[in-house]
Amino acid sequence: MSSPVDSLSYLERKVLLALKDRKAATPEEIVKAGGFKELVEVMNAASWLVSKGLVTMQERVRREYRLAKKAWATKALPERRLLRELRKAHGKAELEALRKRARMTEQEFSIALGWMRKKGWATVEREPSGTVVGVTDRGDAALNEKGRDEEVIARLSKAPLAEEEVDPAVLKDLRSRRDIVAEREAVRREIALTDAGLKVVAGGLELKEEVAQLTPELIRSGRWREVEIRPYDVRAFAPSIHPGKAHILAEYIEKIRRIFLGMGFTEVAGDWVQPAFWVFDALFQPQDHPARDVLDTLYTDARPAVGLPEDAIVERVSQVHETGGRTGSEGWRYTWDRREAERPVLRSHTTPITLKYLADHPRPPQKAFIIGRNFRRDALDWKHLPEFHQIEGVIMEEGASLSMLLGTIGEFYKRLGFERVKFRPGYFPYTEPSMEPEGMLPDGRWIELGGSGVFRVEVTEPFGLGAPVIAWGLGLERTVMAIEGMTDIRQLYLSDLDWLRNRKALR
Repeated sequence: MSSPVDSLSYLERKVLLALKDRKAATPEEIVKAGGFKELVEVMNAASWLVSKGLVTMQERVRREYRLAKKAWATKALPERRLLRELRKAHGKAELEALRKRARMTEQEFSIALGWMRKKGWATVEREPSGTVVGVTDRGDAALNEKGRDEEVIARLSKAPLAEEEVDPAVLKDLRSRRDIVAEREAVRREIALTDAGLKVVAGGLELKEEVAQLTPELIRSGRWREVEIRPYDVRAFAPSIHPGKAHILAEYIEKIRRIFLGMGFTEVAGDWVQPAFWVFDALFQPQDHPARDVLDTLYTDARPAVGLPEDAIVERVSQVHETGGRTGSEGWRYTWDRREAERPVLRSHTTPITLKYLADHPRPPQKAFIIGRNFRRDALDWKHLPEFHQIEGVIMEEGASLSMLLGTIGEFYKRLGFERVKFRPGYFPYTEPSMEPEGMLPDGRWIELGGSGVFRVEVTEPFGLGAPVIAWGLGLERTVMAIEGMTDIRQLYLSDLDWLRNRKALR
């Protein structure tokens, strides 16, 4: 009967010998103790030793903490800086005077004062002269000694610390503060000898060189007699390799691009900075419209690469705004201002790009699309971003109608993976009729996907477009959220590698 030792490979023997004096160790410790070249050698050997019952391998999640910013290694906490300034002011100072003396912003001052009071370093009292901050005895004592949180920060400046190495109360305070500590979860593995493994090690192990391939040199020299040929095993352990991949949005942009190109569309592009003329005026949006206010639109000092079109077109647009021009409309009935139209804007949608394409190609038929970034003053939350992508498309041809629009958008979403799409009436200044498509989520809920409609004559007439135009602007991020089953739009930009590796869609 063969001995368990006879089945041990060279690397398995090295692992057992590295564990001889310590009984249990991490793979990294075994690499150093046994003189291994790579961690994979230890893991490969350990996986076989586990199957042979000579070692055990356990895993547990370990939380580690490090400084979120290196600056905290040398930078004092805000309350420490404020305490020093208060002491320089003889231990008492009026609130606003202290803030100016410390050269802090109102937010930083508020944070520093809050922590001083929490640590018992200062009091805040109302006096006839105003609100006054005073140093306490504990604050005086703290001037010459580090607090427990500062001691932890000093330790973190040298090396990361495991969760069990830090006082839980101190760790809770540091985690509640912004940008001081960063958390990282790591898997800690421990390899330990079993009773059977202890017996094998105690019986003595001989290391004999092992090679992976029988070479001509080994044969000619006769060294093949002195080495062991390592058997090849397709089940052997190997580390997970995650090669670089396109970002999820880049994947969808390419997929959508292929869909539209396959439907016979031409892809167009344009600058982010556009004159307000193309963003608003050409689309029959009045100059006093709330969307053009600085609270909603991002204006810039940068000069747009594309200016206003020829004067004849600008004049026709101004007449449409003031009187309706030759469209049969009454217009908006105000005095149109060219200077307002020349203001540079970070585009809030991609419609000006497709409209300019049609203005440059006024003869039908034309089919164009753009997948581009836009900018708005939206508050950041689970479904809004100040920067977002829009899927914009236009079709200009004889007979273009609302039914063609519904069919085109429905076909696009069908090719993208939606099983059901419906439309509800909407309103946009430059289309009539207007529709808003919605897609059904896997749980049966509906999500709004964008806007669409038939360009009004007030938009098409000034540019001499030769046929009706149907157009749509669809949100890329919300579409991706719906397909991927996401609940927060911000997840698209967090670069969470674990989530990206585990996602199911588009594989």
